[in-house]
Amino acid sequence: MSCSDVSPFRFGIIADPQYAAIPPHAPMDRYYANSLAKVAEAIEVFNGWELSFVMTLGDIIDRSFRSFDDILPVYGKLRHEAFFLLGNHDFSVSAGHLSEVAARLGMPSPYYSFTRHGWRFIVLDGNEVSTFAPPEGHPHRALAAQMLAKLEEKGARNAHRWNAALSDVQFAWLGDEIAEAAAAGEKVIVMNHYPVHPPSEHGMWDSERIVALLASKANVVAYLNGHDHVGNYAKAGSCHFVNFKGVVDTESENAFAIVELHPERIEIRGFGREESRTLVY
Repeated sequence: MSCSDVSPFRFGIIADPQYAAIPPHAPMDRYYANSLAKVAEAIEVFNGWELSFVMTLGDIIDRSFRSFDDILPVYGKLRHEAFFLLGNHDFSVSAGHLSEVAARLGMPSPYYSFTRHGWRFIVLDGNEVSTFAPPEGHPHRALAAQMLAKLEEKGARNAHRWNAALSDVQFAWLGDEIAEAAAAGEKVIVMNHYPVHPPSEHGMWDSERIVALLASKANVVAYLNGHDHVGNYAKAGSCHFVNFKGVVDTESENAFAIVELHPERIEIRGFGREESRTLVY
């Protein structure tokens, strides 16, 4: 399909570039430095399409605040609007830089929403209650330690330090945004770094309440995430949960997608290792 055809509303997705100027981790098949070329390749493809925006689903870097200086200029070649959300590795920076990450990515705030063509996109900060993102001494750090300890006690599969949770304030905001969208006649797509469904070792610590909320709202169509680099898919209620594959994995194969929103379905066009899917709603 060429750009001159009458187009449905489309946007691009990139997940987990995890760029850093460091050697590869061969056992995990992660090639951190190669992500510059892979993101540039994705952007070249995106620039050939009419897209409303491109969202990167977190883990833009693997470590070091100065890694942003290398990868963000690559996004400067994108002719579409670039949106970001925060992943756990984006906070693998020195303590002094923790509070600067969202601003460095040009984000209006760590979580936010925006509307396009009768759709509301709700962008979560899945790292808000974690052992790594809040500043030292912040109450969210102590709360994260408590939540993690409880999950470890239960033998929960997602009891890992590289997962996290929403604050009650952010969770209430999510509910309010969905309700406001319903009142405005808008369909909703939620975006976050972490998976919440199906349950997995990569899932958010408070996945259950998030899934219960999203699955119970008729106007919530999809939840899009990264973090688990192998990808995944499931459905709860009428909400489709799509986990996109990580760019950083493999030496040369890429993974990104173009999402097309039709009146009755979502078409995901996968490139490289990313799968194509048709999701009816």
